[in-house]
Amino acid sequence: MTVEEFNYDLPEELIAQTPLKKRDESRLLVLDKNTGKIIHKHFYDIINYLREGDTLVLNDTKVLPARLIGEKEETKAVIEILLLKNIENDIWECLVKPARRIKVGTIVSFGNGKLKAKCIKEEDEGIRHFELLYDGILLEILEELGTMPLPPYIHEKLEDQSRYQTVYAKEVGSAAAPTAGLHFTKELLEEIKNKGINIAYVTLHVGLGTFRPVQVDNVEDHEMHSEYYHMTKEVADLLNKTKASGNRIIAVGTTSTRTLETIMSKHDNFVECSGWTNIFIYPGYKFKAIDSLITNFHLPKSTLVMLVSALAGKENILNAYKVAVEEKYRFFSFGDAMFITDLDK
Repeated sequence: MTVEEFNYDLPEELIAQTPLKKRDESRLLVLDKNTGKIIHKHFYDIINYLREGDTLVLNDTKVLPARLIGEKEETKAVIEILLLKNIENDIWECLVKPARRIKVGTIVSFGNGKLKAKCIKEEDEGIRHFELLYDGILLEILEELGTMPLPPYIHEKLEDQSRYQTVYAKEVGSAAAPTAGLHFTKELLEEIKNKGINIAYVTLHVGLGTFRPVQVDNVEDHEMHSEYYHMTKEVADLLNKTKASGNRIIAVGTTSTRTLETIMSKHDNFVECSGWTNIFIYPGYKFKAIDSLITNFHLPKSTLVMLVSALAGKENILNAYKVAVEEKYRFFSFGDAMFITDLDK
């Protein structure tokens, strides 16, 4: 299976540069994963496709204001650092531009020295490990000095930083937002609860994999980076009960999907646990945890297009994307949504 098989044509003007004024007024393409049937709706209509007893699973990770612009202490050269993963204590895995300027021992200063980063390890693909040096509370310093790490295809300035967070974001640690959840408002979540639908939260901190294009020709040769996940006992019990009663588990986003499928693959059940996952889901994969998926429209040839193709079939997905382009849906992080489900169940 080649990566090129997951390519599609996307006019640049369909890449959403800013979020809509109201989160739940984005469009919603409903796709029957078995027949390929397509229905056009708005996101607030999602409630009509959810049934009493279903469990909606959301990723409650919170994005760090992890993009920092500083300067090398010796030369004053401008350096951009993106915090990706907290390895231990104040040691962080980071993506650096321009990486060639950063060697072991280099110190980068931010905010007139309020925060410093000392390089302690060099890796490939622009990755460096830094020890962060500061006084006080790191999150407060990042709130002051950092900005949201928007994807490279977004060129407009984000006026309201909270629009790159879900309304239920709680657990700080992501380098990117779980964007399928950006469509939910607090009011819509309340309506969903009032209809008798369970809402459960898992955590997966989105890391480097989000920023990494697939650089191999054969899908099977791609290696995913590891990301941290966590599930509580309360959520595990609820999901097991949902399964046992024959109701549906509906994942919000590919990150929730990867968390649920990782746990089910490891334990044949949902259990309280945490760990690191590098699960790679592509056609041929048999889903063990989820029944339906709420997701956004993803980049051509990306691992996320491969994941949704595993759920609904490559032909159905590529046709849905073709229709979405024809209907001028908005694509990627601030774009419109898709609900992949079985309309007969």
